[in-house]
Amino acid sequence: VQLQASGGGLVQAGGSLRVSCVASGRTFSGYAVAWFRQAPGKEREFVAVSRRAGDNNYYADSVKGRFTISRDSAKNTVYLQMNSLKPEDTAIYYCAAGRTIISSTMHVPDAYHYWGQGTQVTVSS
Repeated sequence: VQLQASGGGLVQAGGSLRVSCVASGRTFSGYAVAWFRQAPGKEREFVAVSRRAGDNNYYADSVKGRFTISRDSAKNTVYLQMNSLKPEDTAIYYCAAGRTIISSTMHVPDAYHYWGQGTQVTVSS
């Protein structure tokens, strides 16, 4: 599976942005798809995961209530809608996919086999 992330940009605090992750080569069917982010000088951190199609999504506490992950199976795309953005949300956002993601590993980057190239999100204060 090849993943292509896009949609990042510069936004003011309080604003919204939607990033997208398109899969090629295979569909997302049967894969858990997650978003991670990495800020300068920090480790990559879990943001959200769609375990499979349907209402089976989980979020980091830091984004819960502000971010929403969703799938469009027809477009083979996973979205991350980000609202009420804060300067601390500034990071490179990566999408990742994996087949054998369980509750105890969904936060772990090494559990995912496929990664997109990342898209920069910058939130100004």
